[in-house]
Amino acid sequence: MQKRPVDSARHGPSGKAGLVLAASLAGLAACAGPGPQPVSGVPPVPAAVPPGRTVGVLLPLSGGNARLGQAMLAATRMALGSPTAPPLDVRDTATGAAQAAQGALAAGDGVILGPLTAAETAQAAAVTSAASVPMLAYTSDVSVGRPGVWTLGISPEQQVGRLVAAAQAEGRQHFAAFLPDSALGHAMGRALMQDCAARGLAAPQIVYHAGSSASITQGLKTLSNYDMRVAAAQPAAQAALPPDAAAAVDPVGGAVPQAQPAPAASPPGPPPFDALLLADTGLQLAAVIDALRSFQVIGVPAAVPPATAANGVAAPPMPLPVTANAGTPQVRILGTALWASFAGKLGQLQGAWYAAPDPAARQRFVQLYMARYHTMPTPLSDLAYDASALVGALDRARPADRPNGYTVEALTRPDGFSGVDGVFGLTPDGQTRRDLAIFQIQPSGGGRIVIPAAGRLAREQS
Repeated sequence: MQKRPVDSARHGPSGKAGLVLAASLAGLAACAGPGPQPVSGVPPVPAAVPPGRTVGVLLPLSGGNARLGQAMLAATRMALGSPTAPPLDVRDTATGAAQAAQGALAAGDGVILGPLTAAETAQAAAVTSAASVPMLAYTSDVSVGRPGVWTLGISPEQQVGRLVAAAQAEGRQHFAAFLPDSALGHAMGRALMQDCAARGLAAPQIVYHAGSSASITQGLKTLSNYDMRVAAAQPAAQAALPPDAAAAVDPVGGAVPQAQPAPAASPPGPPPFDALLLADTGLQLAAVIDALRSFQVIGVPAAVPPATAANGVAAPPMPLPVTANAGTPQVRILGTALWASFAGKLGQLQGAWYAAPDPAARQRFVQLYMARYHTMPTPLSDLAYDASALVGALDRARPADRPNGYTVEALTRPDGFSGVDGVFGLTPDGQTRRDLAIFQIQPSGGGRIVIPAAGRLAREQS
């Protein structure tokens, strides 16, 4: 039986490990500036590092991803830069992730932070899993997660799970997806299937497109059942005509047929779904939006119930103007967190939702990072900081009889950890859970939080 999420009874992470971000940022605030450092006449003798306490850091420090790797290393050093923090063993993955992992194990590292990509994670995991050394990787590809290997990136699966839960709470029952035939599209499609099954919803209709205009147009026409909706609307338009009594009597005595007005075209009914998941960006998303409007999936005005005229004939429904307060759309569009970077251009998708971290949560980290490095941190720097701060918290809480605190039990604590991008938690099977907010696209573009992050993780029960 699949597990169902339920709200944790706690209103936030508790205990020492739950205060990862608060404790780490408090320490950073004290040392963010370049103030004078105390000088001692006798250099301190470094304490011996117990075997297994050192933290291995596997990042691309040269080659094509060197800029990303260096920024992530900077965030790592921010989180683990205090004199009492566990030492770092930094290794470049540009020459091979497996080789870097072997070097980290040979050095006696007790936990591995990194590597960056899914391919590197798979290579390094083959080494670290055999030695039972935990690894916190920065990829969002959950397929490489396994017991002892966690994927920390904000994944399609996390986003889809949050969106399905919110849409179901809104009353949505019939889900569908129109997705690119790509790794991202298929990851979101699989996640939608799994989440609908776990929540007792009907199996969603999923269509993948090849990216061409023809593929997008035909695919959405079929998925939205447009032809049948149009055909079903025509009898309704005919029924709206008054009966053909319509030969008015001429005073002279002849019947003069009167021309009847052509029936107003009735809009097609709603598509066979009330929530539609998308994952396109760029020009392909523009083509998808055009097709959604053409097949009247979006941009459809709300309608009042049909009135009944004095002669007993139902009058056609009167459309209401589509405004910011026009009410709930007939189809809730669900999108990807990638939309956050260009949400200002998505006014045509007004009312659409996407799930992402609340950017306000990272402002303190951004300020301290910029004060120290004079540049903006990347989203990957957030992940590096969170992973490093987590390890630092576990090190501070390590039992006296153990060389480190990097146990599976500590890493997978049910309440999770407080991070730069909100609360997150690790599961025994190598996945990461996140507390994401729901953003809604506004009529003039831009995203606004309509369902805040809960500030805690959902508990899982069998």
